[in-house]
Amino acid sequence: MNTQSNWLRSGKMLSNKTIVLGVTGSIAAYKAVEIASQLTQAGAIVSVIMTEAATEFVTPLTFQAITGRRVVTEMFDLTSEFSIEHVRLAEAADIVIIAPITANVIAKLAAGIADDMLCCTVLATKAPVLIAPAMDANMYDNPITQDNLSKLKARNFTIIGPAWGRLASGQAGLGRLADINDIIGAICQTLGKNGDLAGNHIVVTAGGTREPVDPVRYISNRSSGKMGYALAEAARDRGAKVSLITTLASLIEPIGVDIVNVNTAQEMYEAVRNVVPQADALVMAAAVADYRPASTAKDKIKKTDAGLTLKLELTPDILGSIKGDFIKVGFAAESNSLIENAKQKLQQKELDLIVANDITATDSGFGADNDRVAIIDPEGNIESLPLLPKREVADKVLDKVAELLSGR
Repeated sequence: MNTQSNWLRSGKMLSNKTIVLGVTGSIAAYKAVEIASQLTQAGAIVSVIMTEAATEFVTPLTFQAITGRRVVTEMFDLTSEFSIEHVRLAEAADIVIIAPITANVIAKLAAGIADDMLCCTVLATKAPVLIAPAMDANMYDNPITQDNLSKLKARNFTIIGPAWGRLASGQAGLGRLADINDIIGAICQTLGKNGDLAGNHIVVTAGGTREPVDPVRYISNRSSGKMGYALAEAARDRGAKVSLITTLASLIEPIGVDIVNVNTAQEMYEAVRNVVPQADALVMAAAVADYRPASTAKDKIKKTDAGLTLKLELTPDILGSIKGDFIKVGFAAESNSLIENAKQKLQQKELDLIVANDITATDSGFGADNDRVAIIDPEGNIESLPLLPKREVADKVLDKVAELLSGR
């Protein structure tokens, strides 16, 4: 199970949120255990409702052990306070997610049939409802299923997936449960839609650019893209529309974010220039190469005893040349004179903020999951942060961006 982007997700968005997790009778029900586990670890209060069919695949005890809370399976299950359970859960929920949801339960919800605890709770709640279908590809493609999904979408249900892949039948097709990272990302996005960046368009760049030498070689750097991806997820979870301009990175693309893929500094410059006229803030977390080969060989350069000399030229200065009525945030990765060099860059490129990162630190910087940075503004104010996960650093940076935007 891929949990590659777990380091991106802080508990800030999910902490103390009441999440009702519905589980229905699909073979993918076992994946709901991991969803419950990740949500619980992030600090959410997870209440699980299982249909009778779901208990044939996973026992209620499994979810109870993961969440530390009683699992609801019966239609009329009264609490010690004599409150009808589906009403209590419906009123308490910040969000309801059904993952997986079968064609049968989709049909019942579309028809407004409430003959089990899960459907009763969904019909009784005013919280947003997310559903993640999982079923045979032919069943998913059936016009009846599609019509039912259209009805739910028209009623403001959010539909996540399904994904394409191998199914329980042994065939391959569209019907697998969506990736767990996408499901949890959609939960975070929904919970944060009215956040402090709602109504703003944030452009984020990520990764290290690749400047080709020949068809098989390029000049690049050690940037993993993690900081940019953390910023994109954090901005999304605070209600912003997010455009992520990124080089190739071995990271999971965050759901709910507009992705623009680039390779070179020139391509990144053009992508940024095209997007920022509609932006409220540009956060340049990408490590853009300062130099590129003056020419790129058409064919692979063969190794010789004479060695190889490359003539390099400057790449476009994206931060310095892109101007407009938006907040501009830069990053300074330095190996010496951290604050002095960062301040100089902030002034030269006319930035609103700069994030200074000491790349000589063994516990932070390129490739690490944590950073120890200082945030500097044009007045010379410096906020030095302790070692933090990149996602928490992202939220600290966006706190400053939100303040600047609110003051406009």
